[in-house]
Amino acid sequence: MADQTSENQETVKKIKELIKDEKVAMLTTVSPEGKLMSRPMQTKEVEMDRGEIWFITEKDTEKYRDIQRNPAVNLAYAGKSYVSISGTAEFVSDDEKKEEFWNKIIEKVLNTSADNPNVVLVKVKPEIAEFWESGLSVKTVKEFVKKMASSSSMEEGNDLKDTVNFNERPR
Repeated sequence: MADQTSENQETVKKIKELIKDEKVAMLTTVSPEGKLMSRPMQTKEVEMDRGEIWFITEKDTEKYRDIQRNPAVNLAYAGKSYVSISGTAEFVSDDEKKEEFWNKIIEKVLNTSADNPNVVLVKVKPEIAEFWESGLSVKTVKEFVKKMASSSSMEEGNDLKDTVNFNERPR
């Protein structure tokens, strides 16, 4: 179990390292018709040690309504590597954090100010992620899972995969 915790921590660090310089994620939500919809979102903060990735949006958008109906989302990052993170989104009203994340680019894109009540923070809690490192002859796939239903899975014994549990903390 201690080895698994150590591996989990290393994989979480690796994923954070892979997305730290990627400023934009494609945020995929589920529409009322069950269609997947992806939109570019500027990543404001990656706090993998707390299992949080932060964004800013407005309440009068389809993505806001999609998340209200179904908080299951996916984040896709592409750059030096490819990272796909599935998780749960929630809206957070925190004026201090909103001010901290606010910048001229967001102001220009949203055409408003940080104190506008229509502006809201989106916090994504990662549950499952995969990454593929570019430049490798055999792509390495890593997967981390927030909650494991059992100790065995169909993936057991696959050397290309690894499991990370976000809820596991060092003892």
